[in-house]
Amino acid sequence: MTAEPTGSTPSTTGARRASPGIWGKIGGAGFGLAVGGPLGALIGGVAGHFLVDRVGALFGPTPREVVFTTGLVALAAKMAKSDGVVHPSEVEVFGRVVRVEPAERPGVERLFDLAKKTTDGFEAYARQLAATFGDEPALLEDVLDGLFQIAGADGALHEAEERYLRAVSGIFGFDEAAFARIAARHVRLPDDPYGVLGLDRDADDAAVKARHRALVAEHHPDRALARGLPAEAVAIATQRLAAINAAYDRVAGERGLR
Repeated sequence: MTAEPTGSTPSTTGARRASPGIWGKIGGAGFGLAVGGPLGALIGGVAGHFLVDRVGALFGPTPREVVFTTGLVALAAKMAKSDGVVHPSEVEVFGRVVRVEPAERPGVERLFDLAKKTTDGFEAYARQLAATFGDEPALLEDVLDGLFQIAGADGALHEAEERYLRAVSGIFGFDEAAFARIAARHVRLPDDPYGVLGLDRDADDAAVKARHRALVAEHHPDRALARGLPAEAVAIATQRLAAINAAYDRVAGERGLR
């Protein structure tokens, strides 16, 4: 059984390209990025040297955009193999979410390919992301949103992909209700607009309006920009806000709200 995706693709409105130098830092020698863990080992395989753990590292904490984007790449690559078939177009589909300068694209493709081949399971990457961003669950939700966008790019969310996304969601600490709310932004389900908003159908009009205002304030892409997050997070937030507004418009139309 497959779920029908909403048909939307990641918007580029308000999004920035990945910060210049992220992929250069990952691939460049002589720069001691402190990553550690399975993501550090993965980046080390691309850079040609193993990156040291951040404890006592000469160059200080790992840039958050490197951890975020590398984790998203790694989990997307693992998801590509979740149904046992790797399609030639997967790197291009991934490019709908992760946008980099043409000169840096070979590095992203090497990272994607290596993540597909490595013996490390997706659980290790997901746990490292959960540990890194455990105090900011909105970023973990960004990662799930990005994975949903990639999974639905072929026109369907397959059972193997859904199982994979549920597993990642669980490692991130999201319960079933939170997973259903996130999924509702990407696939057509019963009560879809209410699921997107995280509301019951019997919520009154005031609650609907208040919930919409709160979600817009929480998920506006400007917040990601203000926190200095990478272009991937901004693009995902832009897409998420569009889904939230579309759900509210549908509910408002049904109720005659102004």
